[in-house]
Amino acid sequence: MFLCTFALLVGLVQGPQPVQPAAVEGNFLIKGFQFTSGETLPELRIHYRTYGSPRKNAQGQVENAVLIMHGTGGTGAQFVGRNFAGELFGTGQPLDASKYFIILPDDIGHGGSSKPSDGMHAKFPRYGYVDMVTAEHRLVTEGLGVNHLRLVMGTSMGGMHTWMWGSRYPGFMDALMPLASLPTQIAGRNRAWRRVVIDAIRNDPEWKGGEYTTQPQSLRTAAEMLWLVGSNPIRRQSEAPTLAAADRVLDGYVASYIKTGDANDILYALES
Repeated sequence: MFLCTFALLVGLVQGPQPVQPAAVEGNFLIKGFQFTSGETLPELRIHYRTYGSPRKNAQGQVENAVLIMHGTGGTGAQFVGRNFAGELFGTGQPLDASKYFIILPDDIGHGGSSKPSDGMHAKFPRYGYVDMVTAEHRLVTEGLGVNHLRLVMGTSMGGMHTWMWGSRYPGFMDALMPLASLPTQIAGRNRAWRRVVIDAIRNDPEWKGGEYTTQPQSLRTAAEMLWLVGSNPIRRQSEAPTLAAADRVLDGYVASYIKTGDANDILYALES
């Protein structure tokens, strides 16, 4: 396990601002995917977005592919807004989309990829970071035909995956850039806030063992904790400088989150 800081970017709440050229979206289906838990999913769907096109050198090796991975509870969509893509993917910027083949997957349990809320609920296989990295590698190699990565990078959980890519596939990439993560065990405050959410959901009578028909009230607790840890204290103080402002901002975030959030999805993500 690794230490990460949880980060929900602004784009997740306000909606991503598209960059040019537009991203290409698709799904890669993995038949008979076996998880480290021993469970098997007949068909695992990995949703992804890409910018640009792969370019091969004279030896047939892809030389311009970049893999970018999101944090817990996020999706690849969080990178297409002005706060990330607007600083990196534009003409002349470090990851100019006209020069690089940029791959933005939705990890297992997130976004458009297979997740508990698709219908299996709490019967969905237990997944962990090893499973997620395995699926990312199969998307890159089998799904997109990329045999080499120029760069692997990610934020928070995605940063943790970056460390794992370096240890599992050391010759597959030229460079690694883990952000907001350290190669050490999840512990202390980072573990504590996750336990708060996990316990709130699992001990909620409305959760009904994962077979609820309406979202349990504990999803509100999850949303409140995600807001609390999803940014740095200076920024939070700036946007919520008074008691009334803090309540207003928090209530707005929670109201937005519970419209699309799912208790089983966030439970699985935090237990991964």
